Amino acid sequence: MSKKTISEFRRSDMLLRYEQDEKGMIGLTLIPASAEPLLKEKEKCASAPLTELYVRGDVLPADYAAGNTMCGSGSVFSLVFESQETAGDSIITRFSDRNRKITHTLIFCDDLRAVETYSSVENTGDEPFTLEMLSSGNIGGLTPFDEGEAPDSMEVTTMTGNWSAEGAMVTETVEQLCLEPSWAVQGYRLKKIGQRGSLPIRNNFPFVAVRDKLRDITWAVQLEASSSWQIEVRRKDYGLSVTGGIADYDFGHWAKTISPGESFTTPHMYMTAVRGDAEKASQRLLDIQEEHRPKNLSLPPVMFNEYCTTWGVPSHENISAILETLRGKGMEYFVIDAGWYKNEKYDWSRTGGDWVPAEKLLFPYGFKATSDMIREAGMIPGLWFESETCGPNSLMHDREEMLHHRNGYVIDTGSRRFLDMRRKDVNDYLDEKVIGQLRDYGFGYIKNDYNESIGTGVDGAESLGEGLRQSVECSKAFFRRLREGVPGIIMENCASGGHRLEPSLMSLFDMASFSDAHECVTIPVIAANLHRLILPMQSQIWAVLRKEDSLRRLHYSMVSAFLGAMCLSGDVTSLSSEQWAVVDRDIEFYHSIRHLIARGDSRVIQAGVTSYSDLKGWQTVVRENDNEILVTVHTFGGDLPKAVTVDTGPGKIIDAVTSEDNSYALTDGKLIVEVKANFEASAFHIRKD
Repeated sequence: MSKKTISEFRRSDMLLRYEQDEKGMIGLTLIPASAEPLLKEKEKCASAPLTELYVRGDVLPADYAAGNTMCGSGSVFSLVFESQETAGDSIITRFSDRNRKITHTLIFCDDLRAVETYSSVENTGDEPFTLEMLSSGNIGGLTPFDEGEAPDSMEVTTMTGNWSAEGAMVTETVEQLCLEPSWAVQGYRLKKIGQRGSLPIRNNFPFVAVRDKLRDITWAVQLEASSSWQIEVRRKDYGLSVTGGIADYDFGHWAKTISPGESFTTPHMYMTAVRGDAEKASQRLLDIQEEHRPKNLSLPPVMFNEYCTTWGVPSHENISAILETLRGKGMEYFVIDAGWYKNEKYDWSRTGGDWVPAEKLLFPYGFKATSDMIREAGMIPGLWFESETCGPNSLMHDREEMLHHRNGYVIDTGSRRFLDMRRKDVNDYLDEKVIGQLRDYGFGYIKNDYNESIGTGVDGAESLGEGLRQSVECSKAFFRRLREGVPGIIMENCASGGHRLEPSLMSLFDMASFSDAHECVTIPVIAANLHRLILPMQSQIWAVLRKEDSLRRLHYSMVSAFLGAMCLSGDVTSLSSEQWAVVDRDIEFYHSIRHLIARGDSRVIQAGVTSYSDLKGWQTVVRENDNEILVTVHTFGGDLPKAVTVDTGPGKIIDAVTSEDNSYALTDGKLIVEVKANFEASAFHIRKD
């Protein structure tokens, strides 16, 4: 299908081209600039529209699509292109139809290796209309380097996201996914991933990559997705397209009514194209997360969290003993986790929501005395909250007017109910109980946890999905207000570990709990997986130290924490001097390489790693910037090679830590590390030649 070019832009190392097909549809081609000579006039490939939308009452999509996708509806095909303009780094494309004005915005910066898109719809008429779907972005025409359908050359990569098993990479061919066009080039083919509820990282991360294996070129997208979301890999003709945004009415019960003069803007979606694989593409998308993250921390800290030490019963007495052990160990934050508010009858998980310090039971000198004691020991005190929920034995549990409902009933999920974050009285309450207590007791760090999902949605808006979106957006507004209310505070994003590791929430928090796999041997695997999805600078990795650990096991845990921000816990008051010698040396090494964690690109190599419950094989992570490289090596169960070889390029090893004095050498650009045992670890700091 012939197309004409509307405009063309070059930034960084990418070429971006807007094209209009014979039916008037305008789409987007994004490729590595060096691949321009490979472009072909692609047959039977309509432009994938910049913005997909569906307005209630319009013609639904044809080609057996209704119920599977809302893309390709009459709401899109009736749009008329109006104009395109640039404003700074933004490319703004406008369309209209009857009483609707649609704006597609793309942000394209010279110093970033990815672009950012979003869509807006404005009601310019006299009557309201209801959106049931609106995409954040759409990239189509894949692959543009083949005139036909590109058989046996295309693969799709997604990243899974389950509790304590976050971020595994899954790659399938287009043929395996049944995304080949039909003999008649008719009927939509579709792979849809997404999530419904307030824990956005379940089953999948909002990430998809499509790779042309023959040319080794990859397109990847990542979606801001703090509530229900969807990404579709879709095909009807010879071109694949990838579309993402809020979960639509069919998938996430989302509908939004736009009154005259009102508008609605989607979350943002990030896109890139690169010569290389999905791993390489993922590092480019992280450029935008780096651009958006809070800049309160220039380096990832070394911290201590007492949860795996006291197991939900922190007290002035046991914290005092821990602090005496940690003095002078180079730790910067000490976090009091769940349980500081417990009462005489119930466990911490059942009493959250009232947030009254258990001074009689646990803190007899007053809660501020414990906070002051942490500061006197040279660390900034932190405190755990689960601000948006309440437990079944809290007073808040019975204040039903302040809680979320669905279909008229309070939403109960076992041991959690949910505060309606849209309400002023709820926010006034949290201003007092969370912001006020953090400030009054002198805490400089908050771990904000969230341990259940609301589900499909809540009452109080034109759809359950819109009610959910509004509530989560109000939670984000509370987090912004919290930062303003406690100047200088460091904020941690936790949701049963890693259930909220998505870009828009990561832009509000300094760090995030990487997982709840606190003591599992899978920690380095999960931590490495997350190098593709969040910034290592923001990924807080647990190293739980047990008195029964061998020196090899202690070092295995510590090297795992080299993959992000180091968070220690466990039996620190009971470790032997020999055990502390290992931990101290590893902390010293960490301080010398954490600038590499803060800025760089990562490459993960996993050999034989197929099962989390029966972990076998080995792994290396190569983290590098222009001048230096950090290499971590972990072995797991099963049969292992006598040595692991890592391609690093020429350089010099300037420091190393190994489990049992394993031998190693860097020769001819290859790091060769002796393997002595299962479940051991090594780390190397290399300066490039």
